[in-house]
Amino acid sequence: MIDLRLINFMREELAATPTKFERYMVSEIPWNDRMIGLVGPRGVGKSTLVKQQILKEQKDDYIQLYVSADHSYFANHTLTDLADSFIAEGGKRLVIDEIHKYHGWSRELKQIYDSHPNLKIIFTGSSILDIKKGGADLSRRAIMFDMQGLSFREYLEMFEDISLPAYSIEDITENRIEYNMDFHPLPYFRKYLANGYYPFGQLPRFDIRMQQIFSETIEVDIPTFANMTPSTVRKLKQMMMIISESAPYKPNMLNLSVELKISKNDVPDYLVYLEKAGMISQLRDSTSGMRNLGKVEKVFIDNPNLMTVLAGGSPNIGNLRETFFFNQTRVKNLVQASKISDFEINGITYEVGGANKGRAQLAKAKKGIVVRDDIEYGSSDIVPLWTFGMNY
Repeated sequence: MIDLRLINFMREELAATPTKFERYMVSEIPWNDRMIGLVGPRGVGKSTLVKQQILKEQKDDYIQLYVSADHSYFANHTLTDLADSFIAEGGKRLVIDEIHKYHGWSRELKQIYDSHPNLKIIFTGSSILDIKKGGADLSRRAIMFDMQGLSFREYLEMFEDISLPAYSIEDITENRIEYNMDFHPLPYFRKYLANGYYPFGQLPRFDIRMQQIFSETIEVDIPTFANMTPSTVRKLKQMMMIISESAPYKPNMLNLSVELKISKNDVPDYLVYLEKAGMISQLRDSTSGMRNLGKVEKVFIDNPNLMTVLAGGSPNIGNLRETFFFNQTRVKNLVQASKISDFEINGITYEVGGANKGRAQLAKAKKGIVVRDDIEYGSSDIVPLWTFGMNY
């Protein structure tokens, strides 16, 4: 029989789950597949998404079961114990939140998958979770999805009760965004840049919550997966501070290695750990033609909210604009460094700036777009910056 502590835990969690708003990923995940993994940075709403899905189909406590991998139940029980009991009670879908907090998770998930072919499994975990490492390779069993924070469009719907559809990058670039003329986006946009990327952005003391996410990611999440020593963690923090002070940062591996007193060969690994953990984003060139394989041209703080907090509430506005553009467009598109300007997407060059930004740097572009902050409407090859937040 399923431990009543787990049943009561699930009931309490589901009762507290908001259902009014659903994230962009809900229609992209094949929820009926045998094993689904949902990863992403801390605080972006992974747990809420999977609990909403349970609520949609919940008919009986014993058909679906939601557990957290750090529940006290697992102090003297295993995941395989739970799965065996759940199947014996007629269970159909097991949802395991924060799987990275369970030692040996990959080996046991593989065993559960192979032993119970009729059981569907959903698990969530840290964005640096690697299903190809650990006790077992789950890459042939689990379909993985990477979740990001709120787009500007999602923020408007979730917090301001303003509903707009998602638009393709082509529609945005061609200024085909349609909305009520009574809607004035700029005041909302400024609020979003400060605290709208995370679903908890409207809660009190957002800055403290963000500092906690930063510390836990650097001090707990990354070291757990990379087997780092405390001294290495301090180097990681130093690297993050160096990047945040000048982002977008043009990486110089030798200079970073000297400043941090580490091997030059370790610098790219540190950057990858920070990127996977949702702390930074690396803008690469088009040499490889594939995502995440080109040469790194610039390093950005991952999102405008994190950038604002790390800058003590006063980020450089020019850097903030570029951070927003990269953060919002990378979810649905391959964004690469431009040789003549800021960004390139699908062969189109984008130059990001303020309301008076000109076309000078786009003179040699086959097709160039000026992306301007502080304007509501666009025309021809001038596009408002905020509209790129409608991409997902």
